[in-house]
Amino acid sequence: METKITSGSEFIWGCLATEGSPSTMRYTPITIAEIVNHPSHYNTGKFEVIDVIEDWNLGFNLGNCIKYISRAGKKDPSKTIEDLQKALWYINREIAFLSKNK
Repeated sequence: METKITSGSEFIWGCLATEGSPSTMRYTPITIAEIVNHPSHYNTGKFEVIDVIEDWNLGFNLGNCIKYISRAGKKDPSKTIEDLQKALWYINREIAFLSKNK
């Protein structure tokens, strides 16, 4: 991945093409802010996951559950099951917490 400084802003050049040589691939600028603040695997549909978690006041465990379910397979399709297992882990942790604090 190539980094280039342009007009005082740092850009990471992400490859749009998955095949071909570097000379035939197309590149598009993606700002670091986009990668950090609004990663594409968290932005599907009308709502960003963090906005839903905060609006619904879900807290840490349930918020992470929603995060993993909503992005399952989007960041890395080969890890869909792993993402869902992580969501289940947070559900089980919340159930254990609620059961212990009845």
